[in-house]
Amino acid sequence: MNSDTPSYTYEQAGVSIDAGNRLVKAIGPLVKATMRPGADGEIGGFGGFFDPKAAGYKDPLLVAGNDGVGTKLKLAIDTDRHDAVGIDLVAMCVNDLIVQGAEPLFFLDYFATGKLENGVAERVIAGIAEGCKQAGCALIGGETAEMPGMYAGGDYDLAGFCVGAVERGEQLTGERVAAGHILLGIASSGVHSNGFSLVRRLAEDKGWKLDRPALFDQERLLIEILLEPTRIYVKTLLPLVRDGLIDAMAHITGGGLLENIPRVLPQGAHAQVDADGWEQSGLMAFLQAQGNIEPGEMARTFNCGVGMVLAVAPSKVELVRSRLEEAGEDVLPIGRIVDGDKGCTVRGSQGTWSARADWEAVHLG
Repeated sequence: MNSDTPSYTYEQAGVSIDAGNRLVKAIGPLVKATMRPGADGEIGGFGGFFDPKAAGYKDPLLVAGNDGVGTKLKLAIDTDRHDAVGIDLVAMCVNDLIVQGAEPLFFLDYFATGKLENGVAERVIAGIAEGCKQAGCALIGGETAEMPGMYAGGDYDLAGFCVGAVERGEQLTGERVAAGHILLGIASSGVHSNGFSLVRRLAEDKGWKLDRPALFDQERLLIEILLEPTRIYVKTLLPLVRDGLIDAMAHITGGGLLENIPRVLPQGAHAQVDADGWEQSGLMAFLQAQGNIEPGEMARTFNCGVGMVLAVAPSKVELVRSRLEEAGEDVLPIGRIVDGDKGCTVRGSQGTWSARADWEAVHLG
Protein backbone atom coordinates (compact mmCIF):
# COMPACT_ATOMS: atom_id res chain seq x y z
CA MET A 1 0.00 0.00 0.00
CA ASN A 2 1.10 3.56 -0.74
CA SER A 3 1.62 5.33 2.60
CA ASP A 4 0.87 8.70 0.98
CA THR A 5 -2.63 7.56 -0.07
CA PRO A 6 -5.43 7.83 2.53
CA SER A 7 -6.77 4.44 3.68
CA TYR A 8 -10.51 4.28 3.13
CA THR A 9 -12.88 2.37 5.41
CA TYR A 10 -16.48 1.28 5.06
CA GLU A 11 -17.41 3.41 8.07
CA GLN A 12 -15.97 6.52 6.41
CA ALA A 13 -18.32 5.80 3.52
CA GLY A 14 -21.22 5.84 5.95
CA VAL A 15 -21.71 2.17 6.88
CA SER A 16 -20.85 0.89 10.36
CA ILE A 17 -20.53 -2.89 10.60
CA ASP A 18 -20.00 -2.55 14.35
CA ALA A 19 -23.28 -0.68 14.75
CA GLY A 20 -25.06 -3.43 12.86
CA ASN A 21 -23.53 -6.09 15.08
CA ARG A 22 -24.55 -4.17 18.20
CA LEU A 23 -28.11 -3.96 16.90
CA VAL A 24 -28.27 -7.73 16.30
CA LYS A 25 -27.07 -8.33 19.85
CA ALA A 26 -29.55 -5.83 21.28
CA ILE A 27 -32.59 -7.30 19.54
CA GLY A 28 -31.78 -10.91 20.44
CA PRO A 29 -34.09 -10.95 23.50
CA LEU A 30 -36.88 -9.32 21.48
CA VAL A 31 -36.67 -12.07 18.88
CA LYS A 32 -36.58 -14.87 21.45
CA ALA A 33 -39.72 -13.47 23.07
CA THR A 34 -41.67 -14.22 19.86
CA MET A 35 -40.78 -17.90 19.66
CA ARG A 36 -43.46 -20.54 19.20
CA PRO A 37 -43.57 -24.27 18.39
CA GLY A 38 -41.77 -24.83 15.11
CA ALA A 39 -39.24 -21.99 15.45
CA ASP A 40 -35.77 -22.44 16.92
CA GLY A 41 -35.41 -18.99 18.45
CA GLU A 42 -31.89 -18.17 17.25
CA ILE A 43 -30.87 -15.36 14.92
CA GLY A 44 -27.60 -14.57 13.23
CA GLY A 45 -27.48 -17.38 10.68
CA PHE A 46 -28.09 -17.09 6.97
CA GLY A 47 -31.70 -18.19 7.27
CA GLY A 48 -34.36 -19.10 9.80
CA PHE A 49 -35.82 -22.58 10.14
CA PHE A 50 -39.45 -23.43 10.79
CA ASP A 51 -40.90 -26.92 11.27
CA PRO A 52 -44.63 -27.07 10.33
CA LYS A 53 -44.94 -30.54 11.86
CA ALA A 54 -43.78 -29.19 15.22
CA ALA A 55 -46.47 -26.53 14.86
CA GLY A 56 -49.11 -29.25 14.68
CA TYR A 57 -49.79 -29.38 10.92
CA LYS A 58 -50.30 -32.66 9.05
CA ASP A 59 -50.80 -31.63 5.41
CA PRO A 60 -50.42 -27.86 5.29
CA LEU A 61 -50.69 -25.42 2.45
CA LEU A 62 -48.28 -22.54 2.91
CA VAL A 63 -49.54 -19.00 2.35
CA ALA A 64 -47.07 -16.12 1.98
CA GLY A 65 -47.46 -12.37 1.90
CA ASN A 66 -45.42 -9.20 2.15
CA ASP A 67 -46.27 -5.56 2.74
CA GLY A 68 -45.02 -2.27 4.15
CA VAL A 69 -46.31 0.61 6.23
CA GLY A 70 -46.43 3.28 3.53
CA THR A 71 -46.11 6.99 4.24
CA LYS A 72 -47.37 6.52 7.78
CA LEU A 73 -43.66 5.97 8.38
CA LYS A 74 -42.92 9.55 7.36
CA LEU A 75 -45.35 10.87 9.95
CA ALA A 76 -43.74 8.66 12.60
CA ILE A 77 -40.25 9.81 11.60
CA ASP A 78 -41.16 13.49 11.55
CA THR A 79 -42.64 13.26 15.06
CA ASP A 80 -40.02 10.89 16.50
CA ARG A 81 -42.62 8.23 17.30
CA HIS A 82 -41.14 4.93 16.21
CA ASP A 83 -42.52 2.47 18.76
CA ALA A 84 -45.71 1.32 17.02
CA VAL A 85 -44.90 1.27 13.30
CA GLY A 86 -43.46 -2.22 13.70
CA ILE A 87 -46.90 -3.39 14.82
CA ASP A 88 -48.33 -1.84 11.66
CA LEU A 89 -45.79 -3.75 9.58
CA VAL A 90 -46.76 -7.10 11.08
CA ALA A 91 -50.48 -6.32 10.96
CA MET A 92 -50.48 -5.52 7.27
CA CYS A 93 -48.99 -8.94 6.53
CA VAL A 94 -50.72 -11.24 9.04
CA ASN A 95 -54.19 -9.79 8.45
CA ASP A 96 -53.74 -10.70 4.77
CA LEU A 97 -53.01 -14.31 5.77
CA ILE A 98 -55.89 -14.84 8.19
CA VAL A 99 -58.42 -13.84 5.51
CA GLN A 100 -57.34 -16.97 3.63
CA GLY A 101 -57.79 -19.09 6.74
CA ALA A 102 -54.05 -19.31 7.37
CA GLU A 103 -52.34 -19.09 10.75
CA PRO A 104 -49.25 -16.84 10.57
CA LEU A 105 -46.23 -18.95 11.48
CA PHE A 106 -43.15 -16.80 11.00
CA PHE A 107 -42.16 -13.30 10.05
CA LEU A 108 -39.10 -11.59 8.58
CA ASP A 109 -38.45 -7.87 8.40
CA TYR A 110 -36.38 -5.54 6.24
CA PHE A 111 -35.18 -2.26 7.77
CA ALA A 112 -33.37 0.12 5.41
CA THR A 113 -31.89 3.46 6.37
CA GLY A 114 -29.21 5.95 5.35
CA LYS A 115 -27.58 6.01 8.80
CA LEU A 116 -28.17 3.31 11.39
CA GLU A 117 -29.34 4.87 14.64
CA ASN A 118 -29.58 1.94 17.00
CA GLY A 119 -31.95 3.72 19.37
CA VAL A 120 -34.46 4.21 16.57
CA ALA A 121 -33.90 0.76 15.04
CA GLU A 122 -34.39 -0.98 18.39
CA ARG A 123 -37.67 0.86 18.96
CA VAL A 124 -38.92 -0.14 15.53
CA ILE A 125 -37.90 -3.77 15.93
CA ALA A 126 -39.39 -3.88 19.42
CA GLY A 127 -42.68 -2.93 17.74
CA ILE A 128 -42.23 -5.69 15.18
CA ALA A 129 -41.65 -8.19 17.99
CA GLU A 130 -44.78 -6.94 19.78
CA GLY A 131 -46.78 -7.35 16.57
CA CYS A 132 -45.51 -10.90 16.18
CA LYS A 133 -46.55 -11.71 19.74
CA GLN A 134 -50.01 -10.29 19.09
CA ALA A 135 -50.29 -12.44 15.95
CA GLY A 136 -48.76 -15.57 17.50
CA CYS A 137 -45.99 -15.83 14.92
CA ALA A 138 -42.24 -16.06 15.35
CA LEU A 139 -39.79 -13.38 14.24
CA ILE A 140 -37.14 -15.68 12.80
CA GLY A 141 -34.93 -13.25 10.91
CA GLY A 142 -34.59 -10.08 8.94
CA GLU A 143 -32.22 -7.68 7.25
CA THR A 144 -30.87 -4.31 8.34
CA ALA A 145 -29.48 -2.30 5.45
CA GLU A 146 -27.45 0.87 5.98
CA MET A 147 -27.36 2.69 2.66
CA PRO A 148 -25.93 6.22 2.78
CA GLY A 149 -27.10 8.37 -0.09
CA MET A 150 -30.30 6.39 -0.58
CA TYR A 151 -32.26 7.97 2.26
CA ALA A 152 -32.35 11.46 3.73
CA GLY A 153 -31.01 11.88 7.24
CA GLY A 154 -33.20 10.13 9.79
CA ASP A 155 -35.39 8.43 7.18
CA TYR A 156 -35.91 4.69 6.98
CA ASP A 157 -38.20 2.23 5.24
CA LEU A 158 -39.72 -1.07 6.32
CA ALA A 159 -40.91 -4.20 4.57
CA GLY A 160 -42.35 -7.31 6.13
CA PHE A 161 -42.65 -10.90 4.93
CA CYS A 162 -44.86 -13.50 6.57
CA VAL A 163 -45.59 -17.18 5.94
CA GLY A 164 -48.63 -18.96 7.32
CA ALA A 165 -50.25 -22.37 6.99
CA VAL A 166 -53.69 -23.87 6.65
CA GLU A 167 -54.57 -27.55 6.45
CA ARG A 168 -55.31 -28.63 2.90
CA GLY A 169 -59.02 -28.24 2.14
CA GLU A 170 -59.65 -25.75 4.94
CA GLN A 171 -58.48 -22.61 3.14
CA LEU A 172 -60.97 -19.78 2.62
CA THR A 173 -61.52 -19.08 -1.07
CA GLY A 174 -64.90 -17.34 -0.97
CA GLU A 175 -66.51 -20.03 -3.11
CA ARG A 176 -69.04 -20.79 -0.34
CA VAL A 177 -70.35 -17.20 -0.37
CA ALA A 178 -73.76 -16.70 -1.98
CA ALA A 179 -76.79 -14.44 -1.89
CA GLY A 180 -78.15 -14.23 1.64
CA HIS A 181 -74.79 -14.20 3.40
CA ILE A 182 -74.52 -11.46 6.01
CA LEU A 183 -71.58 -9.05 6.07
CA LEU A 184 -70.20 -8.28 9.52
CA GLY A 185 -67.52 -5.67 10.00
CA ILE A 186 -64.95 -5.59 12.77
CA ALA A 187 -64.03 -2.10 13.88
CA SER A 188 -60.65 -0.69 12.96
CA SER A 189 -58.35 0.96 15.49
CA GLY A 190 -58.08 4.07 13.32
CA VAL A 191 -56.66 4.88 9.90
CA HIS A 192 -54.51 1.71 10.04
CA SER A 193 -51.79 1.95 7.35
CA ASN A 194 -53.51 3.27 4.24
CA GLY A 195 -54.39 6.76 3.10
CA PHE A 196 -51.55 8.56 4.88
CA SER A 197 -50.42 10.49 1.84
CA LEU A 198 -53.79 12.22 2.01
CA VAL A 199 -53.64 12.52 5.81
CA ARG A 200 -50.21 14.16 5.63
CA ARG A 201 -51.36 16.51 2.86
CA LEU A 202 -54.32 17.59 4.99
CA ALA A 203 -52.09 18.06 8.03
CA GLU A 204 -49.82 20.36 6.05
CA ASP A 205 -52.51 22.31 4.21
CA LYS A 206 -54.76 22.75 7.24
CA GLY A 207 -51.98 23.43 9.72
CA TRP A 208 -52.96 20.70 12.17
CA LYS A 209 -51.41 20.95 15.64
CA LEU A 210 -50.43 17.31 15.96
CA ASP A 211 -49.11 17.66 19.51
CA ARG A 212 -52.42 19.00 20.85
CA PRO A 213 -55.64 17.17 21.85
CA ALA A 214 -57.79 16.19 18.91
CA LEU A 215 -60.91 18.27 18.29
CA PHE A 216 -63.00 15.09 18.40
CA ASP A 217 -61.24 13.51 21.42
CA GLN A 218 -59.87 15.88 24.04
CA GLU A 219 -58.33 12.97 25.99
CA ARG A 220 -55.73 12.16 23.33
CA LEU A 221 -53.23 14.00 21.17
CA LEU A 222 -54.07 14.10 17.48
CA ILE A 223 -50.73 12.49 16.57
CA GLU A 224 -51.42 9.58 18.94
CA ILE A 225 -54.75 8.92 17.26
CA LEU A 226 -53.30 9.13 13.74
CA LEU A 227 -50.43 6.77 14.60
CA GLU A 228 -52.59 4.25 16.47
CA PRO A 229 -51.24 0.91 15.19
CA THR A 230 -53.20 -1.28 12.81
CA ARG A 231 -55.32 -3.78 14.72
CA ILE A 232 -54.19 -7.40 14.44
CA TYR A 233 -57.21 -9.70 14.13
CA VAL A 234 -55.52 -13.10 14.03
CA LYS A 235 -56.15 -14.40 17.55
CA THR A 236 -59.83 -13.46 17.54
CA LEU A 237 -60.57 -14.78 14.05
CA LEU A 238 -58.51 -17.97 13.83
CA PRO A 239 -60.71 -20.00 16.25
CA LEU A 240 -63.84 -19.05 14.31
CA VAL A 241 -62.21 -19.96 11.02
CA ARG A 242 -61.17 -23.36 12.36
CA ASP A 243 -64.71 -23.96 13.64
CA GLY A 244 -66.09 -23.34 10.14
CA LEU A 245 -68.11 -20.27 11.14
CA ILE A 246 -66.77 -17.85 8.51
CA ASP A 247 -67.02 -18.37 4.75
CA ALA A 248 -64.89 -15.43 3.54
CA MET A 249 -63.04 -12.41 4.90
CA ALA A 250 -61.70 -9.19 3.41
CA HIS A 251 -58.92 -7.12 4.98
CA ILE A 252 -59.87 -3.48 4.36
CA THR A 253 -56.66 -1.82 3.17
CA GLY A 254 -55.89 0.36 0.14
CA GLY A 255 -59.04 0.62 -1.96
CA GLY A 256 -61.27 0.64 1.10
CA LEU A 257 -64.57 -1.18 1.35
CA LEU A 258 -65.43 -0.69 -2.32
CA GLU A 259 -62.45 -2.49 -3.77
CA ASN A 260 -61.44 -5.02 -1.11
CA ILE A 261 -64.70 -6.87 -0.51
CA PRO A 262 -65.06 -8.00 -4.17
CA ARG A 263 -61.63 -9.62 -3.99
CA VAL A 264 -63.07 -12.49 -1.91
CA LEU A 265 -66.37 -12.96 -3.73
CA PRO A 266 -67.19 -15.58 -6.38
CA GLN A 267 -68.77 -14.69 -9.69
CA GLY A 268 -72.44 -13.83 -9.33
CA ALA A 269 -72.10 -12.44 -5.79
CA HIS A 270 -72.45 -8.73 -5.11
CA ALA A 271 -71.85 -7.03 -1.75
CA GLN A 272 -74.37 -4.43 -0.62
CA VAL A 273 -72.96 -2.24 2.15
CA ASP A 274 -75.23 0.02 4.18
CA ALA A 275 -73.06 3.01 5.08
CA ASP A 276 -75.68 4.13 7.62
CA GLY A 277 -75.51 0.80 9.42
CA TRP A 278 -72.72 1.90 11.75
CA GLU A 279 -71.74 5.18 13.33
CA GLN A 280 -68.85 6.98 11.68
CA SER A 281 -65.94 7.44 14.08
CA GLY A 282 -64.86 10.89 15.17
CA LEU A 283 -61.57 10.43 13.35
CA MET A 284 -63.20 9.50 10.04
CA ALA A 285 -65.70 12.36 10.33
CA PHE A 286 -62.81 14.73 11.06
CA LEU A 287 -60.84 13.59 8.00
CA GLN A 288 -63.88 13.86 5.73
CA ALA A 289 -64.77 17.33 6.98
CA GLN A 290 -61.22 18.66 6.90
CA GLY A 291 -60.71 17.57 3.30
CA ASN A 292 -64.29 18.03 2.10
CA ILE A 293 -63.86 14.46 0.88
CA GLU A 294 -66.62 12.98 -1.26
CA PRO A 295 -68.24 9.85 0.25
CA GLY A 296 -67.07 7.69 -2.63
CA GLU A 297 -63.51 8.87 -2.15
CA MET A 298 -63.77 8.03 1.56
CA ALA A 299 -64.99 4.53 0.70
CA ARG A 300 -61.99 3.95 -1.60
CA THR A 301 -59.26 5.65 0.45
CA PHE A 302 -59.95 4.91 4.13
CA ASN A 303 -61.33 1.91 5.99
CA CYS A 304 -64.22 4.08 7.27
CA GLY A 305 -63.94 2.47 10.70
CA VAL A 306 -64.06 -1.12 9.42
CA GLY A 307 -60.79 -3.07 9.48
CA MET A 308 -62.10 -6.49 8.50
CA VAL A 309 -65.26 -7.74 6.79
CA LEU A 310 -66.66 -11.25 7.31
CA ALA A 311 -69.16 -13.10 5.13
CA VAL A 312 -71.23 -15.33 7.43
CA ALA A 313 -74.19 -17.63 6.81
CA PRO A 314 -77.36 -16.21 8.42
CA SER A 315 -77.69 -19.16 10.82
CA LYS A 316 -74.23 -18.47 12.26
CA VAL A 317 -74.35 -14.67 12.59
CA GLU A 318 -75.35 -14.46 16.25
CA LEU A 319 -72.78 -17.06 17.32
CA VAL A 320 -70.03 -15.27 15.40
CA ARG A 321 -71.07 -11.92 16.80
CA SER A 322 -71.15 -13.14 20.40
CA ARG A 323 -67.78 -14.88 20.17
CA LEU A 324 -66.11 -11.86 18.62
CA GLU A 325 -67.58 -9.53 21.23
CA GLU A 326 -66.44 -11.86 24.01
CA ALA A 327 -62.94 -11.62 22.47
CA GLY A 328 -63.08 -7.83 22.71
CA GLU A 329 -63.99 -6.92 19.14
CA ASP A 330 -66.55 -4.29 18.15
CA VAL A 331 -68.82 -5.97 15.59
CA LEU A 332 -70.64 -3.82 13.03
CA PRO A 333 -73.61 -4.89 10.87
CA ILE A 334 -72.61 -3.55 7.48
CA GLY A 335 -74.60 -5.35 4.80
CA ARG A 336 -75.32 -8.53 2.89
CA ILE A 337 -74.57 -10.48 -0.28
CA VAL A 338 -77.06 -10.40 -3.16
CA ASP A 339 -77.17 -11.89 -6.63
CA GLY A 340 -75.45 -9.73 -9.24
CA ASP A 341 -72.18 -8.89 -10.90
CA LYS A 342 -69.14 -9.54 -8.74
CA GLY A 343 -68.53 -6.24 -7.01
CA CYS A 344 -69.59 -3.96 -4.17
CA THR A 345 -72.09 -1.15 -3.70
CA VAL A 346 -71.88 1.23 -0.76
CA ARG A 347 -75.19 2.99 -0.19
CA GLY A 348 -76.09 5.54 2.46
CA SER A 349 -77.66 8.90 3.14
CA GLN A 350 -74.70 10.62 1.45
CA GLY A 351 -75.11 8.74 -1.83
CA THR A 352 -74.43 5.45 -3.55
CA TRP A 353 -71.14 4.21 -4.91
CA SER A 354 -70.32 0.96 -6.65
CA ALA A 355 -67.19 -0.89 -7.72
CA ARG A 356 -67.09 -3.79 -10.13
CA ALA A 357 -64.62 -6.62 -9.80
CA ASP A 358 -62.33 -4.89 -12.29
CA TRP A 359 -61.86 -2.20 -9.59
CA GLU A 360 -63.55 0.63 -11.53
CA ALA A 361 -65.63 2.69 -9.10
CA VAL A 362 -68.70 4.54 -10.35
CA HIS A 363 -71.08 7.00 -8.70
CA LEU A 364 -74.69 5.90 -8.95
CA GLY A 365 -76.34 8.97 -7.42
